[in-house]
Amino acid sequence: MSTLMNPKNIKHAVARHKPTIATLPGTRLLADTLEHHHRRAEPFATPPADSGLKPVLGDAGLPVLGHTFELMRLGPEYQLRRYNELGPVSWANIFGRRGVAIAGPEATQAVLVNRDNTYTQGGWRYLIDAFFHRGLMLLDADEHRYHRRIMQAAFTKERLEGYVSVADEVVDDQVWKFTRGGDVELYPTLKQLTLEVATRVFMDAGEKSDDVVAKLNDAFIASVRGGTAIVRYPVPGGRWARGLRGRRTLETYFREHLPAKRRENSRDLFAALCHATSEDGETFSDDDIVNHMIFLMMAAHDTATITATATAYHLAKHPEWQGKVRAEVAAHDGPVSPSYLDGLTTLDNVISESLRLVAPVPAFIRETTKDTEILGFYIPKGTFLLVDPWVNHLLPEYWTEPTRFDPERFAPHRREDKQHPFLFVPFGGGAHRCIGMKFGMLEVKTILHYLLRTYRLDLKPGYDVHWDTSSLPFPTDGLPITLTRI
Repeated sequence: MSTLMNPKNIKHAVARHKPTIATLPGTRLLADTLEHHHRRAEPFATPPADSGLKPVLGDAGLPVLGHTFELMRLGPEYQLRRYNELGPVSWANIFGRRGVAIAGPEATQAVLVNRDNTYTQGGWRYLIDAFFHRGLMLLDADEHRYHRRIMQAAFTKERLEGYVSVADEVVDDQVWKFTRGGDVELYPTLKQLTLEVATRVFMDAGEKSDDVVAKLNDAFIASVRGGTAIVRYPVPGGRWARGLRGRRTLETYFREHLPAKRRENSRDLFAALCHATSEDGETFSDDDIVNHMIFLMMAAHDTATITATATAYHLAKHPEWQGKVRAEVAAHDGPVSPSYLDGLTTLDNVISESLRLVAPVPAFIRETTKDTEILGFYIPKGTFLLVDPWVNHLLPEYWTEPTRFDPERFAPHRREDKQHPFLFVPFGGGAHRCIGMKFGMLEVKTILHYLLRTYRLDLKPGYDVHWDTSSLPFPTDGLPITLTRI
C-alpha cells in the first residue's frame, strides 16, 4: 500500500497537527489582553554619546515568557501592532532573549543585504542549531559561500529536470487517491504527499516501509517544533527533548545510507550532494552531507506543504480564480516539466498572493557582530534580531487592501511587489536567499497542476481558516475541504 494512502499514516498526520497550546480555547483572549496591557516603552540600550542615534524602544513583557506567547498566538497581528505602535525597529523579550524586531522594506534590506557582515546567522543558531546543526542557513560569510558554491551543483538545470520528473511520477500517482468520499483534511493530506515527494526526490526512499517513512516524518516535525520551545532544556516530554530525539533519528538514517549514495549517482538530492563538486574541485564531507540533508529536507518539505495548502485554500475560497487556474492547466496533458510549469503565469500570481498572505517562514533571525545602526537606531553588538517579512507583506502603505486576496497585484500592469526590492521576500534575500526556492516552486506547481485537473475544491459556506503560528504556520483544524472529481 502507498505510504500516502495508508489510513494509519493519514490518521497520525492529522493527530500531529491538531492545535497547539497557543491555540487552545481562551488563548486568543489572553493574548489580546496581554498585548493591549499598557506597558511603558523603555530604551533597549543607550546610544553612545554624540552619536546622534536614537534608542530602540520596546518592553520586556511578562517575566520569563516576555512576549513569546503573544507572538506564537497572534502571529502577524502581534507584529503589525508592534510596528504600528513602535515603528520598524522595536524590542521585546522573545524565546528567552531580549531581541530587536525589524520590519518594513528599508530595515529588512539593511539586515538581509548585510554589506559588511554585521549580521550573522547566530540568531538562527540560538533557536535551531541543536536540531539543524550546520545546515546551510546557519553558516556565515566565507564558510557559507564555500558550502553554497558546492551545493549549487545539486541545483543545476539538469538536476532540477530530474527532480521534477520524479515529483511528477509521485504526484500523478497519488493525487487521484486523495479521497473516496469527498471530504478530507487537506493539510495533513498534502503533508503526506510532500513527504512522499521528498523521500523520493531527496533520498530515493520511496520503497521504504510505511513505518520508516512515518518515523522520518515524526522526526522532522519534532525537530522543526523544537526550535520554538519556551523551555529550552530537554525536559522529558517537552518540545526541546522531542526535537533532540528527532535529530538523532535523522542522523542515524542518513549515516546508515550515506555509503551507498557515495557509490551510486542516482537522480535524488542525497546522491547529488554526495557527488557535488564545485568548479574548484571542492566536495562535501560525510558530516556536511548529513547536516545539509537534514536541513534541506526540513526546509523543502514544510515550506512546500504550507505554500500548497495556502494556495489551495485561497483557490477554494475564490472559485473565480480556481476556474482561471484550472483553465490554464487543463490545456496540458502528460507529464509536467520545468519549462511548462514556468509558463503558468496565472498560477504564479495566485501562489505569490498566497505567499504574501501566509508567509511559510514568518521570520528571519540574525545576530549583530558589532555595534551598528538601522534606520538611525542604535543596535549594540550581540543583539538578537527578528526580521518580520510577514509584516512587510501586509503594510497598507504599499499594498492595496492588504488583507484581500488579489493575485492581480502581481500582474505586469500592477506589480505592487516591485515597489521595493525587499517588500516581498518569502524566500529571504541577500546571500542567504533560499537556494532551493526554484525547486520548491516547481514542486508546488506540480501538486496544484494535478490537484486542479482532478478535483473541484470547495469549502463549507462561511469557512475561514485559522493559522497556528506557534512554529511554521499550519491550519489548526487541518483545513477541511471537499474534493469533487471533475
